[in-house]
Amino acid sequence: MVTVDARATGAGRGRRGHPIGRLVVSRLGGGVITLIIVSIVVFAATQILPGNAAYAVLGHNATPARLHALELQLGLNRSAAAQYAAWIGGLLTGKAGNSLANGQPVWALVAPRLVNSAVLVALSGLAGALIGVLLGAIAALRKDSLFDYVLSVVSLAVTALPEFVVAISLVILFATVVFQVLPAVSVLPPGTWAWQQPELLVLPIATLVIVVVPYIFRMMRAAMIEALESEYVEMARLKGLPAWRVLLVHALPNAVPPTVQVIGLNLLYLAGGIVVVEYVFDFPGIGQGLVNAVSNRDIPVIQLIVVILAAFYVFMNILTDVVALLATPRRRIAR
Repeated sequence: MVTVDARATGAGRGRRGHPIGRLVVSRLGGGVITLIIVSIVVFAATQILPGNAAYAVLGHNATPARLHALELQLGLNRSAAAQYAAWIGGLLTGKAGNSLANGQPVWALVAPRLVNSAVLVALSGLAGALIGVLLGAIAALRKDSLFDYVLSVVSLAVTALPEFVVAISLVILFATVVFQVLPAVSVLPPGTWAWQQPELLVLPIATLVIVVVPYIFRMMRAAMIEALESEYVEMARLKGLPAWRVLLVHALPNAVPPTVQVIGLNLLYLAGGIVVVEYVFDFPGIGQGLVNAVSNRDIPVIQLIVVILAAFYVFMNILTDVVALLATPRRRIAR
């Protein structure tokens, strides 16, 4: 009977699978559905804009004959369903069409901007996570001290500042009025990448780091304080364990999972907040490209950038959940 029960239990575990595997499969399914819905909404929203793509290309030179000819060339005479099927098929095969502004392939225009923005988001997210976690842990260890009080007040004040206010303040402080040690704008010469001129990244990254650090700091501080006041940490102290071991082995692992969730949310926030920062610093990233595409009514570029941002949101949500599960020992074991 014991053998049979053990086998049944093992079979039940096998059928249920590992929690990380179940999480990834469920999140991937939801992510695919989300991307399909986003693509439909984006396509419908751009299709119901006043005028159409042919009129956006021709502008004031549009005549009925030229409009009709260009509509036939762009396939605008087909039904909305047929246009959507052709567009989504092009995205899946790497053929997103041509820009309405200059006729160049959309991917050729978006890819360099995507790389530049990825560098900006990755460096900002890494620096913001390290600084926020470190300050939060120190503030928790020195709870109710002057250091903790000052950091808490400053972080609360910074959360009320929009990105452009932080960006303009840094430009005034380090590039124009007070000091003139950094460039006020981050214009990259054609054919160069962001990492080839790191001085152009300092102010945009500093802006994004200042914006996201307060949220990570506050969550890390709260989670660490809760862990330090828990019964298992108190038991570790009563056993006479060294303070560093109590902090790193017992308190920190239990404070990391909620902080990971906040870090992931802030990375998602960076994908949206980067639009404002890139516009302020004239940084040639995907945010600036989206602003320019909206101004020029470049519908294929708008559609591709929005779908890329949606895919990034889905990917980061899955990655954040997996990392948080891995950081929680009692939840990552198959049961």
